[in-house]
Amino acid sequence: MAQLSDRLQRLSPSATLAMSQKSSEMKAQGIDVINMSVGEPDFNTPDRIKEAAKKAVDDNYSRYSPVPGYADLRKAVVSKLKRENNLDYTINEVLVSNGAKQSVCNTVLALVNPGDEVVIPAPYWVSYPQMVKLAGGVPVIVEAGFGQNFKMTAEQLEEAITPRTRLLILCSPSNPTGSVYSKEELKALAEVIKKHDGLFVLADEIYEHINYIGKHESIAQFEGMKERTIIVNGVSKAYAMTGWRIGYIAAPEWIVKGCNKLQGQYSSGPCSVSQKAAEYAYNDSQECVEEMRKAFERRRDLIVRLAGEIPGLEVNVPEGAFYLFPRCSSFYGKSDGNVTIGNSSDFAMYLLEKAHVATVGGGAFGDDDCFRMSYATSDDNIIEAMRRIKEALSVLK
Repeated sequence: MAQLSDRLQRLSPSATLAMSQKSSEMKAQGIDVINMSVGEPDFNTPDRIKEAAKKAVDDNYSRYSPVPGYADLRKAVVSKLKRENNLDYTINEVLVSNGAKQSVCNTVLALVNPGDEVVIPAPYWVSYPQMVKLAGGVPVIVEAGFGQNFKMTAEQLEEAITPRTRLLILCSPSNPTGSVYSKEELKALAEVIKKHDGLFVLADEIYEHINYIGKHESIAQFEGMKERTIIVNGVSKAYAMTGWRIGYIAAPEWIVKGCNKLQGQYSSGPCSVSQKAAEYAYNDSQECVEEMRKAFERRRDLIVRLAGEIPGLEVNVPEGAFYLFPRCSSFYGKSDGNVTIGNSSDFAMYLLEKAHVATVGGGAFGDDDCFRMSYATSDDNIIEAMRRIKEALSVLK
């Protein structure tokens, strides 16, 4: 009998994409669904960036690009890292890929051998453990729940490390929780990492610019950490360029060379026109980034206030990104007479079917007590979604 590879059998499908697809199917049936399941800015790409892309088409940027990306884009990334993060890299320490998602996967596949352990704080982005499994590695999940503002402590990291530990994956600002590690918290984690030879950190900083508490801090800044750190970033969230598919790593040159070798065999260089648009985004005025950040902050305040008015939900205040991750476990065991809520997946499905609001159960992110809502949508959608959720939950007994 025909069968897919063992590699694929080990993987789980993406819960966020599955929920988004189900809400799209309901919309196609004429149902008014408010989709808060997907992590995508609702803004359009700024016009000046689009103009740069049009110029690139006219200038015939239509051929294969170098595998690691155009030198001019890598120079723009190097300048950004110096200007915004006070980090010194060369273009040989930067590799551009088809979105930050590929950048993460490249890094995992380049560093992790079968049986190697990768520490992942939970809640986590759904794809991290799956990518580790794809590499034959072992995800080691460290629970950092609601009570500790969804942030792993240095003590927890130390406890999780064994002689097989190869990598820590750290996302700040975080998807799905919006938590942001402070400089002091990162320094404490860095001290633990430096004690263990051969241990690296993949610092996913894709939400860097969607930050409500001031300056972004990178773990690469501490002495001895640049050679241990693979920074992952890109243009999708900060510039509303999700579909352009441009991400990058900044890392020690030997890691970049390894990822370049890998990328050369299975995707080659990213889209030529997208690269020219990204280069312009990094080199142009950053006003658009701040405008979008302010809008997200306003929405954050709105959704936190409205969610806090729903009996039974426990809400923290996210410090970055555009997600709220409330605790909903007080509803487990309750019923509307037809449906009984058993876990976060049931809870999200109940909200979709009864309130016509698409969210994602926290179980997919490693925390079944919570669920994720993206507030990368209009104020009106947030207000209406929270009204519907409040009404749907009020009938559960």
